[in-house]
Amino acid sequence: MSEAQTAPASAPEAAAAAVLEALNASDPTGSEALNATVKFVASPEGTALAYGSLVLMALLPIFFGALRSVSCSKSKELGDNDTDSGFRNASEMPETITSRDAARFPIIASCTLFGLYLFFKVFSQEYINMLLSIYFFVLGVLALSHTMSPLMSRIFPTSIPNKQFQLLFTQGSGDAKEEIVNYEFDTKNLVCLVISSVVGVWYVLKKHWIANNLFGLAFALNGVELLHLNNVSTGCILLWGLFVYDVFWVFGTNVMVTVAKSFEAPIKLVFPQDLLEKGLGASNFAMLGLGDIVIPGIFIALLLRFDVSLKKNSRTYFYTSFLAYIFGLGLTIFVMHTFKHAQPALLYLVPACVGFPVVVALIKGEFTEMFRYEETPPEEEAAAVANGDEPEKKKDQ
Repeated sequence: MSEAQTAPASAPEAAAAAVLEALNASDPTGSEALNATVKFVASPEGTALAYGSLVLMALLPIFFGALRSVSCSKSKELGDNDTDSGFRNASEMPETITSRDAARFPIIASCTLFGLYLFFKVFSQEYINMLLSIYFFVLGVLALSHTMSPLMSRIFPTSIPNKQFQLLFTQGSGDAKEEIVNYEFDTKNLVCLVISSVVGVWYVLKKHWIANNLFGLAFALNGVELLHLNNVSTGCILLWGLFVYDVFWVFGTNVMVTVAKSFEAPIKLVFPQDLLEKGLGASNFAMLGLGDIVIPGIFIALLLRFDVSLKKNSRTYFYTSFLAYIFGLGLTIFVMHTFKHAQPALLYLVPACVGFPVVVALIKGEFTEMFRYEETPPEEEAAAVANGDEPEKKKDQ
């Protein structure tokens, strides 16, 4: 994931890293919440409903985020401004994760996680979570708006005029004028923003699990859609690095669990195990951290784009990795319940999501093609076009 957050990286890189790290760092109960031992003794039906719902919710952003990442990639290559896809602003274009980003991410993620742990030890948890609520309110509203945009474009009444707007902030004047913010939107986007704001207010005031999940699904889908690995090798570096990170911080220390339990933010999906007994007011939750969705999800999305690049009208690697994710998540739940102990989900998800597609590639004789496939970061494309060069999109073509 490119989650972590900060290092001598570029601003977009650091931002992507920060979000992704938060997603994973928050999840020691994600891997664990799928794991946590609760005081409430859930019925077998309630447990099955909770975990089944979590698995379904995890699959939705991966599946649709991967599909949208293909459209996003095509929009980037064609240089179009498709309003239906919502990619009219630079901030909504995909961020490319390179092997260098992937290699340093587990270190950055570890520093960030431990920093959060110290913050919660030193400062009042109440005030920290108040600041986090405001921060994630803004992020959640924007993420949910972007998620809803394609649907709104299809159902928006044609009888209502769709006016175009532009939010522009500049600094200086004349030749020294510099753009600070340049955001284009329309009436459809405003409607999405209003609906998302209502959900945001609901979350801030009530912290209701449904509002939490709406924001969590939006974060996960946007992560899978907009965070692009540049090649399969980078994906392997990232996933195996975070494999070690997750195992160490869950089994080796109590840091991740402490942060996860203290961190009140929509960075995990939850579902009540006592829903059948208490209805929507249920309060004993099973949880899955967004890191366990987004990290494998961006790798699965990469394999879908690789499938598309082969031009064989087949989605072999996407479906293989998608089924591998289901297998890995199911295995996590099984081991957790068998041994009654928290399990880092990436311990099972990474070998499955990387191993299954690699085996298929070896069987089909496409192993070399898979590891030669590469996507060009948008900034390099822009530089190449500015120099009059044709950027090389895929090394295998």
